[in-house]
Amino acid sequence: MKQIYLDFNATTPIDPRVAQAMRDVFKESHGNPSSAHWAGESARRLLERSRLQVAAMLGCESDEIVFTGGGSEANNLALKGLYFAHGSRPAHIITSAIEHPSIDAPTRFLERLGARITRIGVDGAGRVDPDDLRRAITRDTMLITLMHANNEVGTIQPIEECARIAREYGVPLHTDAAQSAGKIPTRVDALGVDLLTIAGHKLYAPKGVGALYVRRGVQLEALIHGGGQESGRRAGTESALLATGLGSACELGQDLAWTHRARELRDQLGNSLRDRLGDRVNLNGHPEHRLPNTLNMSFSGYKGAEMLAALDGIAVSTGSACHSGDTELSPVLRAMRVPEEIAVGAVRFSLGRSTTPEEIDETIDRLGTVLKG
Repeated sequence: MKQIYLDFNATTPIDPRVAQAMRDVFKESHGNPSSAHWAGESARRLLERSRLQVAAMLGCESDEIVFTGGGSEANNLALKGLYFAHGSRPAHIITSAIEHPSIDAPTRFLERLGARITRIGVDGAGRVDPDDLRRAITRDTMLITLMHANNEVGTIQPIEECARIAREYGVPLHTDAAQSAGKIPTRVDALGVDLLTIAGHKLYAPKGVGALYVRRGVQLEALIHGGGQESGRRAGTESALLATGLGSACELGQDLAWTHRARELRDQLGNSLRDRLGDRVNLNGHPEHRLPNTLNMSFSGYKGAEMLAALDGIAVSTGSACHSGDTELSPVLRAMRVPEEIAVGAVRFSLGRSTTPEEIDETIDRLGTVLKG
């Protein structure tokens, strides 16, 4: 039975063009970018070229890009770096109830250190109300962090409106754009953000590399201290190899033409399932403000984990997990107040550049067989 990969929100394969760019690095340089000799100069050029490529996708200056070990590290650097740079003043951070664990866990850590955290809720489609954000801001608010697009249901947040509110109060806004980069525009000035996270392996680059955009003037305390690399914001010898992978992926990621085809295939899948199942299938997430490649649907009377097992050969994700016979619901669906009997049947289909109409047709056929059974 043909294997079909529809889990691109979890991770993407390395684009062949990215892999080729990285292979070229092995031939060009093995030097330390901090070294003053010819080998270091070659590595340094590669590193800075990659920084320019990332900056070009985000519409910022190259010195505003910090390379990290991935999206989680970038998120931790944004939150903890700003908190520790804030000093001994009272610290209040605003976030949402549906953030990725790499945001939720650091906020809980900072809460233990004395920070006050406000987690604003979302509506049934997974969207934050900007008025709730405005009401949550206090004189002690030092940071707002809201994801750009949700990894599970694909809902896109009104970041531009939230950024306008943040600027009114002089509060920096960070957004986790790991899921949105390369799928929808992520130009930092258009979004109005002060910090932004991307993750290589969500963008057809390797795992183990990411970047944090830091607007000029925003002060961060480094999490990793040492030789002062990355303008003192992240110590450690930089990897020209991994940076090349991310830079190449960001250059390719500026072309969003593939997302139009992904949206058509996504809608074909969703509409076909609605036609076959009617009210037995429910959409999770916003019908319009949603990533073009993401479809999260619940199947009444089924458990997502059971469907995943039955869809042998089709790689998708579920909205619940089973542990020792108990079903643990997704915190995202719980925050959206999706009824438990619906949430347990949630399945996420996330398409990529290589997804074909034939794969979608076959997925529809296999789903039909599973649901009939």
